[in-house]
Amino acid sequence: MAQSVQITGTGQLIELSRRLKAAGGSRLKANFARRIRHAAEPLKDDLQQTIRSLPIRSEGRKAGKRGGPSPTTRPLRATVAGAVRISVRTSGNPGARVWVDKALLPKDLRNMPSVMNRPDGRIRHPVFGNKKRWANNWTTPLWWEKTVRAHTPRMQREVARVVDDVRNQLS
Repeated sequence: MAQSVQITGTGQLIELSRRLKAAGGSRLKANFARRIRHAAEPLKDDLQQTIRSLPIRSEGRKAGKRGGPSPTTRPLRATVAGAVRISVRTSGNPGARVWVDKALLPKDLRNMPSVMNRPDGRIRHPVFGNKKRWANNWTTPLWWEKTVRAHTPRMQREVARVVDDVRNQLS
C-alpha cells in the first residue's frame, strides 16, 4: 500500500528551495511551508474521513458457533484515522507528504492500514487473538489510492500556484 503520498514538482521545488536558502528569507520560507501544508490539508482530512466511514463487513457467524462482544473497546477506524499525518519539507527533497505514522498505532495495529487497503479488500485476523482460528472481514479495496487520486490534480495546481507566487516574490 502506498502509505504516503508526496506532491513534488521536484525540479521546480528544489530550484525554489535553493533560491529561498540563498535569499535567507525565513519568513518567506515559513510562508512557503505553510501554504504547501495548506494544500495537503484537504487530502489528510478526506483520508481520515474515508477511514472513519470505511465499511467493514464480516462473514457472519457460522451455525452452532459462539460469539460475543469484542475483547477490546478500541475503535479500529478512529485509531487508524488518528495516525494520518502531514509533513512538509522546504529543503533537500521539498514538498508535502501525507502518511500513516505507525508509531502512533498500537503495536498490534501497526500493519492494519496496509491490510485494510489490500486489492481484494480482505482483512484476515485471528478470532479474539486465537491464532488457531481465523476469520475474514471485507472492506472497500484500495481506498487510499482512490482518495489520493481524487485529490492529486487539485494539489498539483495549488503547489504550482504556491511555487509561482514564491518565485515572483524572489524576483
